[in-house]
Amino acid sequence: MNIWVFLVACITLAAFLAHVLIGTKETATIAPPPSDALRSTNWVQAMCAFQMLSVDLLVVAVALFGLAFLDLGPVARPATLFFAGLFFLWGLVWVVQMKWLNHPAVSLWRLPHWLIWFFCSALLCLGS
Repeated sequence: MNIWVFLVACITLAAFLAHVLIGTKETATIAPPPSDALRSTNWVQAMCAFQMLSVDLLVVAVALFGLAFLDLGPVARPATLFFAGLFFLWGLVWVVQMKWLNHPAVSLWRLPHWLIWFFCSALLCLGS
């Protein structure tokens, strides 16, 4: 078993569960009134995109559990590095988006998701 990959698989599964159970509830609270057609369309689109990420998190978690427990021989290292790159890109996109939006009420430390993704990327590099 690759403990580093297993740890990231567990973190990713926890992120999936938090995303579905907590994130969906939080995002539902910002629903605009149905009479506001434009904002309603934008909100529904955001909710759909949010749930698409839930699917990605679940698929990545399952793949990482497979990498952690199965002997994939020469494929294991490139696959692990692929996921390390994916987590790094998730973190990078998060930071870029936060900086681009530059909202005064929200800082990188208030939404530290990027830190988790960079941490996971580093763990996967250790496990490669």
